[in-house]
Amino acid sequence: MTDVDYRPAAPPANGPSTANLADILERVLDKGIVIAGDIKIDLLDIELLTIRLRLFVASVETARKAGIDWWETDPALSSKAARSELREENARLRERLDELESADDGDASSSRTKAKAGS
Repeated sequence: MTDVDYRPAAPPANGPSTANLADILERVLDKGIVIAGDIKIDLLDIELLTIRLRLFVASVETARKAGIDWWETDPALSSKAARSELREENARLRERLDELESADDGDASSSRTKAKAGS
């Protein structure tokens, strides 16, 4: 066997194995990762547009530990939050209706009092 014929086994050229990717993903979700970036568009030293991007990738448990739980209070993402928002709106509308009805009753009774006084 010559040096030309001997070729050591090379790692696969198509990237890391799926087990390694799964391990990396598990670590990222367990620890969390923050990706931050800014995009700025200027024209002749005049700022036209600035976009600030912040991305936090983590598991639900890790996000809760970090104090992030917005998905629980967003009505678009949580049926519990949607029901809560509907209950609050319903209570506000009932209070407003009571105010209007009591104001209407007050106007009607004052009209009756004025009518009796005029007789």
